[in-house]
Amino acid sequence: MDTDWEWDESLFSGAAAHYRRGRLPYAPGLADALTEALALDGRGRLLDVGCGPGTVALPLAHSFTEVVGVDPDSGMLTEAARDAATAGVTDRTRWVRIRAEELPAGLGTFTVATFAQSFHWMDRDLVAATVRDMLRPGGALVHISDLKTEDLSVVGLPHPAVPQEAIGELVRRYLGPVRRAGRGVLPHGTPSGETAVFAGAGLHGPRRLVVPAGQALERSVDDVVSSVFSLSFSTPHLFGARRDVFEADLRRLLTEASPSGRFSERRPSTEVFVWRKDPP
Repeated sequence: MDTDWEWDESLFSGAAAHYRRGRLPYAPGLADALTEALALDGRGRLLDVGCGPGTVALPLAHSFTEVVGVDPDSGMLTEAARDAATAGVTDRTRWVRIRAEELPAGLGTFTVATFAQSFHWMDRDLVAATVRDMLRPGGALVHISDLKTEDLSVVGLPHPAVPQEAIGELVRRYLGPVRRAGRGVLPHGTPSGETAVFAGAGLHGPRRLVVPAGQALERSVDDVVSSVFSLSFSTPHLFGARRDVFEADLRRLLTEASPSGRFSERRPSTEVFVWRKDPP
């Protein structure tokens, strides 16, 4: 990540309403895999850092006494609280609007901390060290992401693939050639190398798990539009007064790509790295 990029609160502004519908879901067996790998028994506390709308926290709510999700975006937390009520787990969940860099924020200690495709937005060295100190003895830090190395071809499925390349070109036509991120830009993208960061924070491991998926999904034009608006580099506010015009162009592009208004995608597998506070 560029050293001159600074986080600002507009990073995911307006994206929360599109997140649940637009983002492809994690592998369906993720909660069960984590329950087994971490020997979860309904006790302890989970800290989900950069929790978004509760995508990981909510399916794990019954595996802990308490789940605490932290995120700097109020819209994300509103969605999380609404879904917690729908799932009947309001009494087990708590949503706190803070940046990860503001931890520990008096939240106490935890059995497990999760980062689900959120860690790259943070001051990683600071946050990793802080969260390690917030873990109870024997606690685990879990880094979760889509598996990036599998073939998700839709050959043989009933509908065309989402025209990602054309969508990217349309976004660049409106927002410029350099990737946007809040009020700033990220010409070189977000950082990787999490292994070195977590090891440098004194964590032990990792143990790698892959939760398989690959199931065929049918996606509508509305689903794909939400997926675009859920991304940090194409959140609704970035288009300003041209948002409606951009959306009209996007819908036109999608309809041309699939006159039926349907697309095929495959659910990505989920890659999990489990780090421990203490040596095995």
